[in-house]
Amino acid sequence: MSENLIIDKEKCIHCGQCVNDCITHCLKMNKEENIPIFRKGGEERCIKCQHCFAICPTGALTLYGKNPENSENTDFNLNSDELLKLIKSRRSYRKYRQENLDEERMNKLKDMLNWVPTGVNNHRLHFSFIDDIDVMNDFRDKVNTKLVNLLSKTPFKGIKKKFSRYIRAILAGEDVIFRNAPHLVVVASPLDAPCKDIDPVIALSYFELYAQSMGVATLWCGLAEACLKLFPEMSDYLEIPENYKASYVMLFGLSDKKYHRTTQPEKYNLVSVKKQEVKKLSLFKKIQRFIWNF
Repeated sequence: MSENLIIDKEKCIHCGQCVNDCITHCLKMNKEENIPIFRKGGEERCIKCQHCFAICPTGALTLYGKNPENSENTDFNLNSDELLKLIKSRRSYRKYRQENLDEERMNKLKDMLNWVPTGVNNHRLHFSFIDDIDVMNDFRDKVNTKLVNLLSKTPFKGIKKKFSRYIRAILAGEDVIFRNAPHLVVVASPLDAPCKDIDPVIALSYFELYAQSMGVATLWCGLAEACLKLFPEMSDYLEIPENYKASYVMLFGLSDKKYHRTTQPEKYNLVSVKKQEVKKLSLFKKIQRFIWNF
């Protein structure tokens, strides 16, 4: 019996759901007592996803010190229509009130991130928050100054011309990058994470919807992400660890703007795939599709 897997024998009903739901097959039922135990080498394979812990109907399983009594019950009435309405009414905000978000909502947003899914349960994402407007203003000024200096000195006329409007806007006092947002969060992922590119995007998608459900405005900020690539020292400012990739940036804060209705977007192209034979592609088509996919 491992100290990382403790079974309350009085609560265990020997249903085997924990074993059947284990994605790495690291559990088995003990023949003598008919309770779950780690297979040989199973403890090393365990990715601590807690599926076994969550699926146990009686709360008989304690895993790596996680006591089921400290978890919330998942029996709740989620109104799917209201959730869809939230998704439909989500907007990108580019105007913010110049004040800090209240501590209660800030803490809720931070805490929620502990539950975002990651590939292979690689629970090593790093979140750098600027949760004070004075720090945000300092960060904003430093990035804007660096960007103006870089674009003003570049020897390439094409680049100067393309980004000239940004230089003019910044020099005129317009915050075209950070939109005068009081806060931001940067998600960074370890370079050796199995899904280092998609995990941060999933995390920010959860963050955005939860924020807007609480009346907190958000904006995906590709320009800020580009600036982190251009100026590596700013990743150091944000205390992003070594061997981590600063993947994306989201601005957030309170806004006086209120959108009164959902939009009516153009429909995406949706296809219902039917059973069919796999076509033989020419070498050219295979290479072409390979390039498109990567």
